[in-house]
Parts: sequence; structure tokens; C-alpha cells
Amino acid sequence: MAPSEDNIVVSNMKLEKMLSMKGGKGEASYVNNSQAQARHARSMLHLLKDTLDVVQLNSPEIPFVRYEALGYNEPPEFSAFFSDLPSNDFNTLFQLLPPYDGGSSMEECLASNNHRSYFAAGVPGSFYRRLFPARSIDVFYSAFSLHWLSQVPDIVLDKKSTAYNKGRTFIHGANAITANAYRKQFQTDLARFLRSRSLEMKRGGSMFLVCLGRTSLDPTDQGGAGLLFGTDFQDAWDDLVQEGLITSVKRDNFNIPVYAPSLQDFKEVVEADGSFVINKLEVFKGGSPLVVNHADDAAEVGRALANSCRSVSGVLVDAHIGDRLSEELFSRVQRRATSHAKEILEQLQFFHIVASLSLA
Repeated sequence: MAPSEDNIVVSNMKLEKMLSMKGGKGEASYVNNSQAQARHARSMLHLLKDTLDVVQLNSPEIPFVRYEALGYNEPPEFSAFFSDLPSNDFNTLFQLLPPYDGGSSMEECLASNNHRSYFAAGVPGSFYRRLFPARSIDVFYSAFSLHWLSQVPDIVLDKKSTAYNKGRTFIHGANAITANAYRKQFQTDLARFLRSRSLEMKRGGSMFLVCLGRTSLDPTDQGGAGLLFGTDFQDAWDDLVQEGLITSVKRDNFNIPVYAPSLQDFKEVVEADGSFVINKLEVFKGGSPLVVNHADDAAEVGRALANSCRSVSGVLVDAHIGDRLSEELFSRVQRRATSHAKEILEQLQFFHIVASLSLA
């Protein structure tokens, strides 16, 4: 089959408009491949509670999570604003809001007068810009998102640049110049995030942030993210090139806009910005991003890795090479992962940067 170059190429200008996790409730959807993220988030609840302990709500004037100790019988009412890019699946999100248990319709659950003390709303937009009115938010919580860059650095896609990521679709194992371009983009984006939140947060407010991180000082070693996007995923792209399904140029024009920072990468930006005081900043071992019922079933492990990879990158791949070739790509990811499933389970571990910040 002759390679086709008439598929959509995702430009950096379009990235914000279309970047999303895989929506719906299918096998490769994010909702069915994010159990590990939920488990990792639960393991950090004690750190989140420490952050909330110091937040004072303006009305009533009580600590956010200590209302019972102060004699309040009912939790304080509050609004929860869920923000994401417009292309993400807000419908599925709202269908899963607690205390929904699937027994009644979501409409009935949301219409009930006594089932919850919070009120939910969706706010579409990039968190690298302003999202809320000035001095309107008490607490910001962001989990597993800040490693997504606002764009692939332009020089990484420039054939004339020494940072051109030729032959690769991610920076794991790339040259130092390419990795440094990603690092600079991450720090630029994080600085924009902090500036925006500092204007939107009320005095006395706090922020709890979790993103993919790495333990290595070398940015070309992206840790768990590198194993997810830099081995079987990369080899699957090479398969398509070698089989004549796409050209090498088509492959080289695709890069995953993810950067797993080190503690130092993160700390440098927060301290340079000066809007927030660091209460806690650490690397937290999250564990494997794969949840399988039978660890000795190589086929299940291979399928889990392919679905996990597809749930977070599938929309970008679809847009770049089309649905049919995307299906071919992820079938090759699954086949390759199945062939060394035991190694994947042993080596694929995620680490997270966990930051608790207070407005300065």
C-alpha cells in the first residue's frame, strides 16, 4: 500500500482545540484505562488533606476539612469547577460525579435536594491561561495534567534545527538539545499556569498539583512516560514506516507533547515566579499505570498497555494518520507489548511530582 501524505497533520495551533483523552466508555477510553490514576490519587489523599487543612473558607470562616471537629453537623456547601480543554469528554465526567452509583439517572441524582453539598460546573479552556475571575477561587487541584505541554516546541519539528527529533515520536532517548527544548517549553508553560492561578486565587488559598515526574536528572530519561511512549509505541511507528504504510517524514512530524519534569525543573519555575510559597514538593512513587487481573496473562498485559497508551494519545494519533492507520499502529503496540509482558510489569513504574503551594 502506498504511503499517503494527505492525512491531517496536527499543528501546534490546533493542538489546544483537539487534544483530549479518549472519550466515551469503550475499551480504549480514558474512563476505562485510568484505574491506576485513581489508585495513585487515593494514595496521595493524606497529602491533599494536609493542603486543605490550611485553607480558610471565607463563608463560613472555618477550615475546609475540619468542620466536624468544630461541631458542624453538615459539611460546608461549596462549588466545584471542573476545567479541561473543550475537546475533552465533559459528558462522561458529569455522569460519574459522586454520589452517583448507577442506580438512578444522573439527572435525578443532580436534581436531588439532599444528595450532596457541592455544586458542579464545567469550565472549558486551557489552564495555561486565565479561567476564572480574579480572587474567586479558594483551592486549586490539578492531577495528572501539567506534564501535557501547550505545544510541541517548534524547533523539535524543524528539520533545519539541531533539536529536530528525527526518527522519534517522543524525547525519551533523544539528544540533549531536543530534551532541553521540551524542558524549556514545560517551564514556560508552568510559569504561565502559576501566573494565571495567582490572579484567580483568594488570599489564603492553596494549590495541590500532581503531574508525571522523573527521578533522573537527565531529561532524555523520561522514566515511566518514556517506557509508555518510547519503546513499543516508538517501534510501532517504525513498523508502519518499514511496511510502507507511512513515510518517515510522517512519523517524524508526530511528537508526544509530554514532559516529565524533575523536582529541580519544577522548583526553579515556582521560585522564579514568586507568586506561591512551597509547602511540600516531593517525588511520589505511584506504581504501574497498568491494572490487570492476571499478571501472568501476556495477552492481557499487552492489551492493557496498548489501551493505556491509546487512551491518552489516541486522539492525536487519529488526527495525524487517520483512524485506519491508528488502528494498525496500536495493534502493533499490543503485539509488541505482549511479547515481553513480564518485563513491562516489572519495569513500567510511574513517579509523580507532588506540590502543595500557598499564595504568597
